[in-house]
Amino acid sequence: MTRPLNIAYSPCPNDTFVFDAMAHGRVPGAPELDVTFADIDITNGMAERGEFDVLKVSYAVLPWVLEEYTLLPCGGALGRGCGPLVLTREGGTAADLTGRTVAVPSERSTAYLLFRLWAATEVPGGVGEIVVLPFHEIMPAVRDGKVDAGLVIHEARFTYRDYGLACLADMGEHWEDTTGLPIPLGAIIAKRSLGEPMLHALAAAIRASVQLAWDDPEVSRPYVLAHAQEMDPAVADQHIGLYVNEFTADLGEDGYAAVRGLLTRAAAEGLVPPLGRDALNFV
Repeated sequence: MTRPLNIAYSPCPNDTFVFDAMAHGRVPGAPELDVTFADIDITNGMAERGEFDVLKVSYAVLPWVLEEYTLLPCGGALGRGCGPLVLTREGGTAADLTGRTVAVPSERSTAYLLFRLWAATEVPGGVGEIVVLPFHEIMPAVRDGKVDAGLVIHEARFTYRDYGLACLADMGEHWEDTTGLPIPLGAIIAKRSLGEPMLHALAAAIRASVQLAWDDPEVSRPYVLAHAQEMDPAVADQHIGLYVNEFTADLGEDGYAAVRGLLTRAAAEGLVPPLGRDALNFV
């Protein structure tokens, strides 16, 4: 292939940190990239339509796209202590969400699956209306009383108090307590039609890009801050520290177990189609 690979990932600091070296041609022998920035709900839709060669998506969307795409064993976001939060204006308990309106970033997001699995056991009678909003609009909507609660992700973990909000529940904490596994959030997928040699070269290049960012974080800082949507640099650093970790370099046994566990539980609840036995295998 001589043309650049079309890739879409978010402007969030963890993605720009991971792909900085590769996007700027500093990984020897790496495929050239044509980068598009898009929030995760947009990239999930792109994956379902088969629009890009490589995409950062929610793990929750995998059951719908793995015939056309393969899950890469690196570049994504899993971790511990980094799960989505349910926020309200005044705190409370899970029971307070019964019949209430909850804003979520996507119904095809990992955050939403974690929320639904939590609510199935913790919210008697179930929540009420689910409203999908861009993630940056969720906290203002809760603050302004447009919705009763909001499911937030990413750097909102560090900033929700600035909106006068309280954390009612931590979805990641619930997941870790009940499974002992890391929290699977975002995946990197690539089209199977690229061919096995290209897919292996792509995975190797992403690993090299991650290592270069770790070796000298200051090199990536201009790229990270240029796309961080006016995020405070200290918050951007926290964001990277939380979401770029050993699972970004390699999913490993625990990473694959976490993804399989999430999607198996979600399928049992009727939230996603069941996965085939070898669906998560790389190429």
